[in-house]
Amino acid sequence: MSLEEIMDEIIVTEQDQHLMFDLSGEELAVPVMNIREIIRYGKLTKMPMVPDFIEGVINLRGNVVPVINLSAKFGLSINKSDKRTCIIIMEVEIADDSVVMGIVVDKVSQVIEIPDSDIEPTPTLGAKIQTNFIKGMARIDDGFIIILDISQVLSAEEVAIVSGIHKETTVKE
Repeated sequence: MSLEEIMDEIIVTEQDQHLMFDLSGEELAVPVMNIREIIRYGKLTKMPMVPDFIEGVINLRGNVVPVINLSAKFGLSINKSDKRTCIIIMEVEIADDSVVMGIVVDKVSQVIEIPDSDIEPTPTLGAKIQTNFIKGMARIDDGFIIILDISQVLSAEEVAIVSGIHKETTVKE
């Protein structure tokens, strides 16, 4: 499925629709309601003195958009980018603030409908394992797909960094 076909499916958005993507060999999903667009992975401008998971920023029609590498954030192996690597541009409510950011994924696969009734709660894995960024687990065929709550992926300190990049940086045309 091409990026254009996926975006066409996203335009007809419903609350139950989720975009599936691959990240270091794992299938994950995010609700389409947060997605603005999907773009091909391209040149990023590196930012000094930011955490390793912040890949850099991109100029998106004159707006500075910070780009997060979810593989780095989650401690997964980082695959070399190729022609299927994408940046999912999302608008997320974080700490009562609307933040536009991109997330790097290995490839997008499809838009699927997952009713809330088919989403299982996140299993408890112990007090020391952070799972608050997982909205739930959806049963797909013989396995599960993790549905992310993108607004919970970053800590308060990390949100401040990303929000600062988003608000204070300007792009000269």
